[in-house]
Amino acid sequence: MLDSWVGGYHADVKITLDLADAELYRAIKVEAARSDLTVREIVEAALRDWLERREDEEDRQAAADALAEYERDGGVAVEEFLSRAAAELRGTYGDEPGQGA
Repeated sequence: MLDSWVGGYHADVKITLDLADAELYRAIKVEAARSDLTVREIVEAALRDWLERREDEEDRQAAADALAEYERDGGVAVEEFLSRAAAELRGTYGDEPGQGA
């Protein structure tokens, strides 16, 4: 059973898994026994791994999209951005603490 929070309380979630491949289930049971794991533990790990891979792919795609936008829109490197921001602050507030424009 998968762990879940329901209505503020911790609860196990029971699901029915209907596998079309009986050989797959037998192989999972054999590997579970060899690994001293339950089928439930193997299924939970597989689902977590699958979800993590999907989230990682979403992150990679978001980073690629951000880079494409940066290149398309003529973005500036962080060093240049920070240099410009520091110059703007110096222009507004002066070089020394307490100096104003």
